[in-house]
This record gives sequence, structure tokens and C-alpha cells, in this order.
Amino acid sequence: MSSQHLNRRRFLAASAAASASALAAPSLLRAAEASKSKVPLGKADHCIMIWLGGGFSQIDTFDPKQLGNPEKKQAGSYYPKIATAVKGVEVTEHLAKTANLMDRFTAVRTVHHEVIDEHAAAVNRMHTGRPTSGAIVYPSIGSIVAACKGDATASVPSYVVAGYPNLTRGPGFLGAQHSYMYLIDTDSGPVGLTRPDDIPDDRAARRQALLGKLEAGYTQRIGPEKAVAAYSATSDKAFRLSGQQFMDVFNLKEESKSLRESYGEEFGQRCLLARRLVQAGVSFVEVSHNLNFVNGTGWDVHNKGILNQHVLIKQLDAALSTLTTDLERCKMLDKTLIVVAGEFGRPGHFDGGGGRGHHGKSFTVVLGGGGLNHMGAYGQTNEFAEEIVSDPVGVPDVFATVFNALGIKPSKTLYDGDRPVPITDMGAPIAPLFS
Repeated sequence: MSSQHLNRRRFLAASAAASASALAAPSLLRAAEASKSKVPLGKADHCIMIWLGGGFSQIDTFDPKQLGNPEKKQAGSYYPKIATAVKGVEVTEHLAKTANLMDRFTAVRTVHHEVIDEHAAAVNRMHTGRPTSGAIVYPSIGSIVAACKGDATASVPSYVVAGYPNLTRGPGFLGAQHSYMYLIDTDSGPVGLTRPDDIPDDRAARRQALLGKLEAGYTQRIGPEKAVAAYSATSDKAFRLSGQQFMDVFNLKEESKSLRESYGEEFGQRCLLARRLVQAGVSFVEVSHNLNFVNGTGWDVHNKGILNQHVLIKQLDAALSTLTTDLERCKMLDKTLIVVAGEFGRPGHFDGGGGRGHHGKSFTVVLGGGGLNHMGAYGQTNEFAEEIVSDPVGVPDVFATVFNALGIKPSKTLYDGDRPVPITDMGAPIAPLFS
């Protein structure tokens, strides 16, 4: 081989290596910074995630700007803004109750991802922290917390969903034992766990013992199977949860009438139930807002759908403010992280019908309680809340912050079989919240 040809091969190899390094540099740098960070682990035990499905408008809630005019297509907020308990931090006028409590919150205003027009993909991103993959089914944030924190007691689940049951909220490769319990009725609790009146505890125990013998016999004949073991574990948990101790959590009438009314209607009662669930020991509760599309469109306020957006914001205000003060009254606010999130935000500019489209380049996730060093707001966007000006926060960083607040190391690794999977996609916690 000629020296000229050899030098050319070396040059091409070096160029390829340099290109690969350049592409990897941001991720490697971020990982190095995360590993070197001295962010202390938080001490919260529970998380209540309030899901505003459809994509709530940051510019009309927690990141208000100058007032716009939808009729003239003049960009800006749909509602006037008001001052809060934190100097320099403002919210929309329809969050008046929460405004007085913003010293217990941090509106992270610079969250971003690249998903724009696909609700399902964005919902998946905000629940798993990663893009949809055909090679691996990632677990949801609730299932990861459930797996890492475990059951507080044998009589309560670790993960409950009062909202939309689907794959996005599921356990992925972690297995069925780390899935959620799904709730429909806040009064009666999980219908599938309710025993018939003629099945007392002793008879139920005999049935469970018989089932155990049948499963053991099957395993002895066929050999250990992962699916059978997961089914057995899920069945055992369901049996434990059917006891009176867990069912009593759903008796909301134990609470005073004034407290129940201050939470509000359906959504508010779900938030009250969430407080009772974490008080009983549940690690992660997701509560969805606007299951019945109160304003006709939910938080997906295209065109005329924006006309009754204020109805949803007022419901959120009542429930969120009451949940915060209620947790504080129960001395649980520092132990319970509140997360308010949707799949993306909305642009400051109005669409042809006077509403708002989708916007993933900058939107807000609100964090409350959890023993964090709250500052009212974190990050800054431009005059229309459409571009990030300072302190960008990726979705993996949101996940890392939530995990860190719950005492779970963001550097932790889970396993899909033999494949190691980090619990965040190179995310780092928002350091000032832990200083």
C-alpha cells in the first residue's frame, strides 16, 4: 500500500472519529456534568401527578405575558395576569387561589421536546421520558417510582391512576407487578377488588390458598415461567388490596363537607382521593383533569375551544390550592411532590379561529411541595412564551428532578432482561431546587 493511500485512510478514519465525537459530545458532556453534580437527594415519599391532557396553555396559566387580542390575531395572553406570593412571579387571573401559594411551587417554564402535532407521541414522551421505540417498551414514570420505592405496606398499591389507562402509563419491561391500579369511581373504589357480601375474610383466604396450590402444581410440572410468576404476584396483591383497610380510603365522606366542597367537583374529588391515597402509603398517584371535556375541547384549545378554557383553569385553581393546603395541614406537603403537566403547551399566537395550536418548543411543568427549594418560577421565555431565553429544561431533566426529589438516584439503572436501561435519558435534576 502506498504511503499516500495509507495517509488518506488515516485521514478518513480520523475524520470519522472526530465526527462521531462531535455528535456524541453534548450527550457525553451532559452525562459527565450529571455524574459530577453534588445535588443532594430529596426526601419525599410520594408523588401526585396532575395530568392536564390535551396540552394546557402556559401563556394562559403559569407563564403569562402581555395581553393579546384573538379577534385581531394579536399574540399574547388570553387573560390578564396577577401578582403572586413570590415577588416578580405572575400567573393568570384565574389562578388567584394558587397565586397566594406560589412560594410552595416552581413553575418550570422552559420545558421542551420536539413533538408537535402528535398527542399520543407527546403523551408517551411525558410519561416515559423517551421517544417511542420499536425495540423496547419503556416503563412510565409512575411504574419506575413504584419499582424503586416499592409498596409502603402490603395493604396498599404503590401506583394508582385515576384517569386514562393505557400503555403509556404502564410498566413496560418492568412487568405487570409494577403496573397501576386503575380507578373509575372515587366513592366505591376499584370495583374489581370488591368482594361479594357472602365472601368473608376467612373464605377468601381459603380460596387464595387453593389458588396458590394450583399455581405451585403448574410450576412444578411446566417449570418457572416469567408470565406465570407475574400473574401470581399480581393476583396476590389484588387479594391483599381487597381488604377493608384499603377500601376505607375511598370513603371521602369521612372528610368535612367544607373541605370536600373546597376541592371542587369531579376533578377536585379525585385530588382529595389522591391525598387520602398517599396518606395511606401509595407512592405515585396520577389524576387526570377534564375527563368529560367540560368546555367541549378540554385543554386542546384550538379555534373556539378556547372560549371556555377559563372553566378548566378555575377548576385546577380550586383543586390545586386546596390539595396544597390540605397536604400542609396533614404535615405531608414536604413528603409529597406535586407535578402538574401536559403533553405540550400552546403558542402565544392565535390560530385562524382565535384559539391556539400545539407547541413543544417551550412549555410549563409545575412542581410543588416535595421538600424542594421553591422559587415561584424557573427559566425564562420570550414575549410570547414560544422561545426559551434562559435555563432550558429537557424532559429527561424533569424526570431526573422528580426522581431525585423522591430519593431515587437519577443515575440508577434498570434492566430489560440483560439490557441495562438508565431511568432517565441522560437527564440531570434542576440543581437550584435542591440547594
